[in-house]
Amino acid sequence: MDNNVDMNHLLTLENREHLTLTGISDVDSFNEEEIIAISPCGELTIKGELLHIEELNLEKGTVTLSGKVTSLLYSEKFSSTSLLKRLFGG
Repeated sequence: MDNNVDMNHLLTLENREHLTLTGISDVDSFNEEEIIAISPCGELTIKGELLHIEELNLEKGTVTLSGKVTSLLYSEKFSSTSLLKRLFGG
C-alpha cells in the first residue's frame, strides 16, 4: 500500500481497556472479538471482548480502540502471491 504512514509503530495499552496504535497501514478485519491490523512489525491480532474501533485514520496510520483486550499477537506478514510464485516457480 502506497501511503504516507509513518513506519514507526507504537502500541499503548491503558488498563487493558484503551488501545492506541500508530504506524498502521491497514485494518484487515474486525469484529467485537478480534481485530487484525497491519503494522511494519507484522500483522497484529488483537483479541478481546466488546472491541470497538473508536478512531481509524489510515492517512496518519493511527487506530484507537476500546473494549477488554485479552491478547495481542504479532505474526510475520506474507503475501499469498509470493508464496504461490515460490511454489510454482513464478
